[in-house]
Amino acid sequence: MAERAVRTRHLRRLWGLPGTRIAVTGWPAGGRRFHASWHYWWQAHLLDCLIDAQLRAPAPARRRDIEQLVDTIRLRNGRRWLNRYYDDIAWLGLALWRAGEELDLRRPDALEEIRQRLRAGWTDHGGGGIWWRTKDNLKNVPANGPAAMLFTRLGDRIDLQRAMSIVDWIDEWLVDPDTGLVLDGLRVDPDGEVSGVVEWIFTYCQGVFIGACVELWLATGNQLYASLARRTVLAVAEHLVGEGGVLPGNGGGDGGLFAGILARYLAQAAVVLGDKEAAQIVYLSADSAWRNRFEARGGPLFGPEWVMPATSGRHRPERDLSVQLSGWMLLEAAAVLERNEVHPHFT
Repeated sequence: MAERAVRTRHLRRLWGLPGTRIAVTGWPAGGRRFHASWHYWWQAHLLDCLIDAQLRAPAPARRRDIEQLVDTIRLRNGRRWLNRYYDDIAWLGLALWRAGEELDLRRPDALEEIRQRLRAGWTDHGGGGIWWRTKDNLKNVPANGPAAMLFTRLGDRIDLQRAMSIVDWIDEWLVDPDTGLVLDGLRVDPDGEVSGVVEWIFTYCQGVFIGACVELWLATGNQLYASLARRTVLAVAEHLVGEGGVLPGNGGGDGGLFAGILARYLAQAAVVLGDKEAAQIVYLSADSAWRNRFEARGGPLFGPEWVMPATSGRHRPERDLSVQLSGWMLLEAAAVLERNEVHPHFT
């Protein structure tokens, strides 16, 4: 039902062109049907959600939508796979890798372009890490976590070493010693010196660090990475979850995706590492988001805060594609746990 709601309300042709599929960023579409507003990384997460759905309940029509979405992202992005944001292209790379490995819908040229750009984003400034975007002074976890996951999945020895270096860099520089939570990033001067720590605490920073650690554990078998993932899960459980053990939201816009991303990688930790507390957070959040949904035209409408009833008022964050993708992603994460018979801690 969550999938159908997003597909019904958001998925459209690009500029009316046949054979194209892409999502409008808000509902109702209104002027957005011209796709003037472009959120590259939202489309990458839409692709990830569609892949989740195809694995859950394969359907030829959805597979066709996935193929068309991949090609339409490139078309809308000026017939290019890349932009100046390293986090954006890492997210698309992860989704393209899954489409290839899990659905045999391969785009090797796209993945190679993304790999080379991410490799170029690493410098020794600030102790290492990839920049958030080109010509910037921020190195942050939202770029480095997905990059580390993609490097690990691509399987190249050099890339695997780079992924390990990224996780080491985050662990050294960007983990709060008091809570174990992962901070946002570092401000780095042109001479390479760190000028400040960006101490914002975002849910998706925890998620991508957990995801990177789980991927490295799968690739290397090194227990260190399982321990780092477990430490972060415990930090989330103690310091981030709110009322009823539910993940907090971060409003609309880009923040609408943050909690869903954490839910995705908590589910991965639960399946791969058998982490029951990670599973509990996903199940409690999914139950709360579903109970607080608003029944709108086309299907359920999720709120930005899963412990609060969603509404359909104008100018509400519920209208954002990001918020609805996050709710859908959360429910797919819970479905993954059910399929793998991973039960929550409280059972």
